[in-house]
Amino acid sequence: MTTLSSPYGRPPHGLGAGRIPRQSREGPLATSKPSAGKEKPAKPKATGGKAAKSEASKETLLKFYREMLLIRRFEEKAGQLYGMGLIGGFCHLYIGQEAVVVGMSAAHQPQDSVITGYRDHGHMLACGMEPRGVMAELTGRRGGYSRGKGGSMHMFSREKGFFGGHGIVGAQVSLGNGLAFAHKYRKDKGVAAIYMGDGATNQGQVYESFNMAALWKLPAVFVIENNRYGMGTSVTRAAAGTALYQRGAAYGIPGRQVDGMSVLAVEEAALEALEHARSGKGPYIMEMMTYRYRGHSMSDPAKYRSREEVSQVRETSDPIEFVKKRLLDDAGAGEDDLKAVDKEIRGIVNDAAEFAQQSPEPDPAELWTDVLVSAA
Repeated sequence: MTTLSSPYGRPPHGLGAGRIPRQSREGPLATSKPSAGKEKPAKPKATGGKAAKSEASKETLLKFYREMLLIRRFEEKAGQLYGMGLIGGFCHLYIGQEAVVVGMSAAHQPQDSVITGYRDHGHMLACGMEPRGVMAELTGRRGGYSRGKGGSMHMFSREKGFFGGHGIVGAQVSLGNGLAFAHKYRKDKGVAAIYMGDGATNQGQVYESFNMAALWKLPAVFVIENNRYGMGTSVTRAAAGTALYQRGAAYGIPGRQVDGMSVLAVEEAALEALEHARSGKGPYIMEMMTYRYRGHSMSDPAKYRSREEVSQVRETSDPIEFVKKRLLDDAGAGEDDLKAVDKEIRGIVNDAAEFAQQSPEPDPAELWTDVLVSAA
């Protein structure tokens, strides 16, 4: 399927305009463990950003706050539209995991590429794709990134370096190797960020991909978003070894466990991992300890966990509240600064929802477009 440029004729509201510059960091994070081969398996828990010791300016923190808030408000609105019957099929929300993609995005360079599974709306926004186009694709409208044919799990933007959105668990990992190979072949110093959930780490093709990436020293960073549950099965019930960042040890791939609820911890670890891959040293594995607040999909009542568990994570580890507290306590921001951001984000999301409902349905002939790609 070919990828589309922006169909909206207006400046994008995405997150990709302007990357966060690299900043000095004060030592390793307490929750970030480089793979040593003999460590005890880590408990799959999120720590709420308490380990991030690095300094960050008010401007940087506000940018992170804005980007994570956009993802959360967008996903909340998507959930509302799904409940109204305006979004069909599956819909997997990213609420709670925002720090992972925002921190990774801050460390990326423009030539890098991103690929992920089906919990992908946050990745799209973090890559700079426009909320209007993403929301319109969710509602199956002509203004969507795949012209209404891809839906929640299958939209792309070559311009923003986003290659899906894939519905088959773990299948994107092998495709991500292809992106990494392309970067190496072109010598463009790009790195492929290949996301997967903890559930995908038990898929066979993932290890075939690890082997090939290590064998060819591909510029790939494998990002495991460990949100504790693969659908309704906890990591501890599905995996004999829960230190997922060590899964590449047999192939000589270094790994690191990261506090995925802290955008600062994620950015710091991402800078290290991306530089490792970019410098020709081969692939790297990052295990992001995170948490999803909603069910696996909109149809999942999440009866496999208690409300108290979810509430406890929200109260102690929420990634947006962590940055908000840093802004108010340490960075000199005021409540008015945050209210202004919140007002802006709500306007962007409401605009995207309105566009997604007003955009026309795709013409039936659209079914036959983008089937073949010209070799020219």
